[in-house]
Amino acid sequence: MTMQRSLERFPLHLGLGAKAVPQPEFTGMEWYTAYGERKAADGSEGRLVSQYSFSESWTSWERHPAGDEAVICLEGEITLIQELPDGPRAVALRAGDYAVNPRGVWHTADVARHAKALFITAGAGTEHRPR
Repeated sequence: MTMQRSLERFPLHLGLGAKAVPQPEFTGMEWYTAYGERKAADGSEGRLVSQYSFSESWTSWERHPAGDEAVICLEGEITLIQELPDGPRAVALRAGDYAVNPRGVWHTADVARHAKALFITAGAGTEHRPR
């Protein structure tokens, strides 16, 4: 049975065998731990598809050691800041633009007013640190 769901409330897991598996409602940072346990068998091949709205800059950095992350700006403007081996890089995105956070690269984001973005993430082993 097909059901309509809000991607911002109910992220989607793309797993082995080309499966698309709706996830339980997002409840905050602790949600990611349970997601990792639910989808551990897919390893680095699983992808989390999620959507978030932002009205301020991020307060932390993150990195994804299992693979690249695609970031697609849907509304507003968002500036990704990546810590690359040859120095920091700022990537400004407007609606319709995308960028890739490479595997293992620490990244954060600045938002001046409002932005909505879609993320396709290899989430296994994701790490966070304060900004």
